[in-house]
Amino acid sequence: MKFGVVIFPGSNCDHDMIYVLRDIMKQEVVELWHKDHNLQGVDFVVLPGGFSFGDYLRSGAIARFSPIMKEVIEFANNGGYLLGVCNGFQVLCEAGLLPGALLHNDTQKFICKNVNIRCETADSLVTNQMKPGAAMNIPIAHGEGRFYADAETLTELQTNNQVLFRYCDENGKLDDAANPNGSVSNIAGVTNKRRNVFGMMPHPERAADENLGNMDGKALFESILTGVTT
Repeated sequence: MKFGVVIFPGSNCDHDMIYVLRDIMKQEVVELWHKDHNLQGVDFVVLPGGFSFGDYLRSGAIARFSPIMKEVIEFANNGGYLLGVCNGFQVLCEAGLLPGALLHNDTQKFICKNVNIRCETADSLVTNQMKPGAAMNIPIAHGEGRFYADAETLTELQTNNQVLFRYCDENGKLDDAANPNGSVSNIAGVTNKRRNVFGMMPHPERAADENLGNMDGKALFESILTGVTT
């Protein structure tokens, strides 16, 4: 499978993602510069984490207008698979490819730590190898990660089974104490109605190498490869 990882000025998790896809998962990976207009025939596009354009204005608001986003949006609208992690999730929301918005954490502080999230549905390309309800330990690193959506959008997300992940405690229980940033309904990741665009704030690529002592995030990459080949 051929993956394309988009690199914006300020991306800082691009090579983490490339490493996992190329060296851990043994897939072909190409780097896509933000000024490019050619996706190079990739099967799957990833928008990595970081601080695109310094996070001036709102996070992801400037990157959303990068030249390559024209092709990325067209790719997604034609059914292509697209994953945004952290800043990438913010870019996807700014581009209107995913519902909701990512606001400043309720603490008004940058948070960098391991948290627990649980898979809410196995019915997606990125979660089909996960057990719904089970807690996974995945790192976060963001200042604007508080997911927000109005009541109507939240109802649609729930009705259409579009919530991928929620923050939880180590036993998979949802409560305010396990919500690190104040996200509405503890939401940590969502998909679109068509189920080909995915966004999440936690970093699975930082939990996919045994040398880091945490392999919980590898299930996401295994799900992608399993889902595409079956």
